[in-house]
Amino acid sequence: MPRTTAAGEPVPVPAAEAPRPRAARPPRQATGLRQRLAELRGPATAPRPMDARALAALAANPGCRRRALLDGAGVDKGALAQALGAPANFGQSQFAHQRGNSFEARVKADGGADLVRLLHERLRDGSEPPGPGSVATPDLTAPGPQGRTARTALALREATEAGRWALLDHPMVSLDVAGSPAFLEPDAVVVHPDGSWTVVEIKSFPMVDGSADPAKVGAAARQSAVYTLALERVASMIGEPGQGGGAAKNGGAAKNGGAAENGGAAETASASVGPAAPAARADSAPVRARVRHQVLLVCPKDFSNLPTAELVDVRKQLAVTRRQLDRLTRIEEIAAALPEGTTFDLRLTDDGRVPTRPMEELTAAVDSVDAAYAPECLSTCELAAHCRTRSRAAGQVEALGRGVRGELGGLTTVDAVLTAAMNGPADKAPTGDPAVDALRRAAALRAEALAARPEAVACR
Repeated sequence: MPRTTAAGEPVPVPAAEAPRPRAARPPRQATGLRQRLAELRGPATAPRPMDARALAALAANPGCRRRALLDGAGVDKGALAQALGAPANFGQSQFAHQRGNSFEARVKADGGADLVRLLHERLRDGSEPPGPGSVATPDLTAPGPQGRTARTALALREATEAGRWALLDHPMVSLDVAGSPAFLEPDAVVVHPDGSWTVVEIKSFPMVDGSADPAKVGAAARQSAVYTLALERVASMIGEPGQGGGAAKNGGAAKNGGAAENGGAAETASASVGPAAPAARADSAPVRARVRHQVLLVCPKDFSNLPTAELVDVRKQLAVTRRQLDRLTRIEEIAAALPEGTTFDLRLTDDGRVPTRPMEELTAAVDSVDAAYAPECLSTCELAAHCRTRSRAAGQVEALGRGVRGELGGLTTVDAVLTAAMNGPADKAPTGDPAVDALRRAAALRAEALAARPEAVACR
């Protein structure tokens, strides 16, 4: 019943307010970050994908904001170093690439049957070997890196649930690096009948009597640890890993520093290989996907083109990589601290070969991001020569190595080190700083040695 006044007149009803227009939603942070990274590398420049080798090098030096930003933005560091006048002096030759590709094709011939056989032989777990035609090779073709990543996850799920051997040739997985996704492509991943996965790393350096160059094996182990870390993310979406987390130690491990320890047998597969395996799987508990912590390193045998393999335990490298990646500063924080208008665009000519941007302007842009140079960067980063030159010009002690930098404590420049060593008090009283006291003691010993040999010429 409508309301009325005392005089019997109806009370006027206020008109309904017009709906207020909704404020436009701000762009999502991910979209803004991608746009900012595109501005940093140049609007017309295609991003350079980050591979596991670069990611392992980045994890080994998490304090380098310069590399984190350049890799996250997809900047071609090799072309950037060339434009700065300090080209990189490392990398594989075209012959090495061709030899590696030829060896990988030989290893994966016949649908990967020989590769899976090598893996089964190294496991020595007493399980039935894969028979002819028992290794599935799913098709991983899909458009774009996101599509290939989704297709790989689906193939891993299907192969795990099938309960049979499967070989994924060049799958693609993703890993979050400082807030930006990195798409990685292992050489191969083998799915076991028990639902576990093994990363396969194929290298062209020789393995003689089960041993290889420890430095190269260590680099391969760090690279494989990155793949393992990314695959663990996929396994967590398929199913929670079972107890143990990985295969047991194997008696046929490589004899170098990156190899697994001898003495044990790998975990026995819980299901047999064969046509009856899928039927038996239907009545059993669902398969728990997990990633084995032993990767299969495949190399030429004794300088030949015949493949041989050994298992390498990467648990140590996996823990280090996970810890170092967690320390990386997020890319958006680094980009937000840059001066307005900073970009690493080379402004190439129409043919895409010659940079036209002035070197002084490009140098200022690179120097606006802090770097953490160390001599180890010379074998892993394309910008290492430029960073070394700038570090030496600034007199930074980092150019002498991380060990020296750690021993010097708060002394960050060579001038500060020399001042602390040479300008000591006359009474030689301790200062309380172990680094300063050690430097002054070394300077005193040097002075005594020179005084005892007047004919010796002091180095300048």
